[in-house]
Amino acid sequence: EVQLVESGGGLVQAGGSLRLSCAASGFTFDDYAIGWFRQAPGKEREEVSYISDGSPYYADSVKGRFTISSDNAKGTVYLQMNSLKPEDTAVYYCAAELRALVPIRSFDFGSWGQGTQVTVSS
Repeated sequence: EVQLVESGGGLVQAGGSLRLSCAASGFTFDDYAIGWFRQAPGKEREEVSYISDGSPYYADSVKGRFTISSDNAKGTVYLQMNSLKPEDTAVYYCAAELRALVPIRSFDFGSWGQGTQVTVSS
């Protein structure tokens, strides 16, 4: 059974940093693409960053500020978030899908964590 557990969210002032972690288990880590997504109140879920097939993808709104990385030995994916803005406030989710399916949109990812709240105050 695929399990994804996010951690690292919290309250931070604008300009600050947070690092989110997604601990993955129940599947062969190297066979899966794992990404980060977010959903703000009243808005649709959006892709933030993922590695599916090739270079990491970053949403335009986070390019240059967020960095995705992974520790395959630990089965963990990280999202380093710097220069945070109030508009980054959302619930952040990690999700996984088989790399062979080349997932690129949030609805392509079939397994999801429970989410972690990130709140950026102005």
